[in-house]
Amino acid sequence: MTDSKYFTTTKKGEIFELKAELNSDKKEKKKEAVKKVIASMTVGKDVSALFPDVVNCMQTDNLELKKLVYLYLMNYAKSQPDMAIMAVNTFVKDCEDPNPLIRALAVRTMGCIRVDKITEYLCEPLRKCLKDEDPYVRKTAAVCVAKLHDINAQLVEDQGFLDTLKDLISDSNPMVVANAVAALSEIAESHPSSNLLDLNPQSINKLLTALNECTEWGQIFILDCLANYTPKDDREAQSICERVTPRLSHANSAVVLSAVKVLMKFMEMLSKDLDYYGTLLKKLAPPLVTLLSAEPELQYVALRNINLIVQKRPEILKHEMKVFFVKYNDPIYVKLEKLDIMIRLASQANIAQVLAELKEYATEVDVDFVRKAVRAIGRCAIKVEQSAERCVSTLLDLIQTKVNYVVQEAIVVIKDIFRKYPNKYESVIATLCENLDSLDEPEARAAMIWIVGEYAERIDNADELLESFLEGFHDESTQVQLQLLTAIVKLFLKKPTETQELVQQVLSLATQDSDNPDLRDRGYIYWRLLSTDPVAAKEVVLAEKPLISEETDLIEPTLLDELICYIGTLASVYHKPPSAFVEGGRGVVHKSLPPRTASSESTESPETAPAGAPPGEQPDVIPAQGDLLGDLLNLDLGPPVSGPPLTTSSVQMGAVDLLGGGLDSLIGDNNFGAPPAAAVPARVGAPIGSGLSDLFDLTSGVGTLSGSYVAPKAVWLPAMKAKGLEISGTFTRQVGSISMDLQLTNKALQVMTDFAIQFNRNSFGLAPAAPLQVHAPLSPNQTVEISLPLNTVGSVMKMEPLNNLQVAVKNNIDVFYFSTLYPLHVLFVEDGKMDRQMFLATWKDIPNENEAQFQIRDCPLNAETASSKLQSSNIFTIAKRNVEGQDMLYQSLKLTNGIWVLAELRIQPGNPSFTDLELSLKCRAPEVSQHVYQAYETILKN
Repeated sequence: MTDSKYFTTTKKGEIFELKAELNSDKKEKKKEAVKKVIASMTVGKDVSALFPDVVNCMQTDNLELKKLVYLYLMNYAKSQPDMAIMAVNTFVKDCEDPNPLIRALAVRTMGCIRVDKITEYLCEPLRKCLKDEDPYVRKTAAVCVAKLHDINAQLVEDQGFLDTLKDLISDSNPMVVANAVAALSEIAESHPSSNLLDLNPQSINKLLTALNECTEWGQIFILDCLANYTPKDDREAQSICERVTPRLSHANSAVVLSAVKVLMKFMEMLSKDLDYYGTLLKKLAPPLVTLLSAEPELQYVALRNINLIVQKRPEILKHEMKVFFVKYNDPIYVKLEKLDIMIRLASQANIAQVLAELKEYATEVDVDFVRKAVRAIGRCAIKVEQSAERCVSTLLDLIQTKVNYVVQEAIVVIKDIFRKYPNKYESVIATLCENLDSLDEPEARAAMIWIVGEYAERIDNADELLESFLEGFHDESTQVQLQLLTAIVKLFLKKPTETQELVQQVLSLATQDSDNPDLRDRGYIYWRLLSTDPVAAKEVVLAEKPLISEETDLIEPTLLDELICYIGTLASVYHKPPSAFVEGGRGVVHKSLPPRTASSESTESPETAPAGAPPGEQPDVIPAQGDLLGDLLNLDLGPPVSGPPLTTSSVQMGAVDLLGGGLDSLIGDNNFGAPPAAAVPARVGAPIGSGLSDLFDLTSGVGTLSGSYVAPKAVWLPAMKAKGLEISGTFTRQVGSISMDLQLTNKALQVMTDFAIQFNRNSFGLAPAAPLQVHAPLSPNQTVEISLPLNTVGSVMKMEPLNNLQVAVKNNIDVFYFSTLYPLHVLFVEDGKMDRQMFLATWKDIPNENEAQFQIRDCPLNAETASSKLQSSNIFTIAKRNVEGQDMLYQSLKLTNGIWVLAELRIQPGNPSFTDLELSLKCRAPEVSQHVYQAYETILKN
């Protein structure tokens, strides 16, 4: 009955006997012999010596025997390439056999023989099989193309097999379509740059038609291919979703997850107001719930995918909390994953049942699971404010159980609850302090020390409690040591008289007796703060702490969007993109969700420069705080500075120290005078690329003194706020150089000296290009006028509003801070005139939603006057035309950081009743438009 007998022979001269049997005339004997050969091969014996004899058996009509011989061939062809060529003739003949099974078998085997010499003989039979009348042969040939491409990609391309494969997508047989898609996807994966799967609405329609009729694995290939398509609008996305939805009820979980992936991706394009969107949400829940009734391993994969789905769209499963309740016989990996999802789905509506469950879990026997359950209670308190009180009382009940690990976890989460809801639940501190002795884990000890330090004023014996930790200071982990140091400093600032010895002891332990650099640094900072300025120390150490956020373990949004595109694959189980764990030469393509329909017009790649940008120049958007370095490298450096700019420290210390840590250099260092002469920039700032010849070429229009509009000086820092120093000022731009023109007035009774200035980071990197030079002491009631040269190579940080500049001025009395708004036109550069063709191309290239419309009221100017006024401030007119009695000026300007702004100004000439001008601005950084409009208004009205 079974084939086990073939594995049991132990006769001597086995190979010789097999050789004789293989050459026997009797068909049955031959078949038996081949079976014995395959059996020996399977258990690892070397039967390659029989290669010619086995190959001779290929010439047979018996399908079973043929399959066995082909199996042997696949195994030994690599080690016997010269012998394998003997079989080629038979393959070619078999590819024309009347039996489709034999034709398919021949082409499949040829694809599996990875021998270069054979591949060239394979091309002709493969071409015939790809066009075979039998679908079974065509589907086998489709997969063979992918195998051949892996061996010799160039050959496949030269022979035109890829085009034949693309044609098979339109095949009448769904299985052929599925295999063609699978083969093309496989090839495309190894060559990400080739656009093999060129999907369009017609081919998508064919794939959807085939989807209903092919096998489950075929359906998965087609669904995965659909997931890589981006519909052109929401209607197409909805139509695809409607046709994919029936796959959700499939018995194979892989098909279900692939369908979920397609729907999750295309839902991005559907408006939430659509009825269909709500229907789709309801349809997605049941199949996901059904996956949880499978065996534990499948459950785990399903839960890891559900975890991603819940983070992206929690509304899908918000009513399904009960299916994530843990069963007693769930393996630990399933339990922990369910717990995670329960917390993500917790809301005011279901928090009562969630808490009841979690309390139950906290009494289980599995230590890891109990710990996670206790943490989950804390996370619920932080997530659902209304439940915080119940969570705290639940945690207190758990602490009363006195189970060591439960107590420790409870203390860790109560610390977070205190951070989220200050001054609300501090009554429980007494209970926590009773359990001090039982804490042996670093995280729990550190949490308890933090609580004692933070609420030292409410705990009578706080000093004793902290002292008890101090006894074994050097045996504690770094986390506990750091926490203990901070807690004792907090205690000292709250109760200075009683704890002086304690604070000296801990500072000495942290600085002189410790090898840990982090601990030493923190110790020295506290020591210096306490010894020089206790008030500042109090402001720093006892500062108001920000509330902690609800979900700290959410996956970062861009990574989450990428992982949603990989639902049902290993990436969704690891929660890592494929590039993080796939090795080898295969290029891993980064996928992302399609943009929402509203913004689908602006899906252009940020890397592509607009048609209007000069070659090699990238019109930048204003950098957000996150990407300062990259943006600093892209800044247009404006006029050359012959020497390094004034260094400003990049550490930002909030409102307390605008100078970003530069206070020492301003206050303590008397050498903060004039730097070497090289640091002072040339005041005649020639434009980029210009030599001496340009300075004298007054006809070029670039080197001329452009009389940019200068606003009258305004008081920036009144004397009453600056101990008698009054600062007025304005900004100017001349010959490509920006200056801050200052007027300093001493309204105090003492002489002022040692002036210095620094700017905080700002949107355009404005910074002083030289020190603030006040040559003589400023006597009482004396006023001095100073022009401070500026450059745009300072640190960049987006400000609110965009043109806000925060300034610190120091003199011998104190450091003073003020902020002012600089007019944007001082940043308009001299080479901001765009070529006409470029202007036209750029205007079309910038998305319409980036266009802003403004009105400049009561401005009775004609086109010539307006144009010359604006040109003097580096707003250049490119073209003028008259449309229906209106003058239209088309203008361009460029900011110091390379941002181009294009404008259209409409003027009603010679009509005294129409004095309003209409201004349209287009720019890749729309946040600039409002400030450019203000510059237009200021220049035209003055």
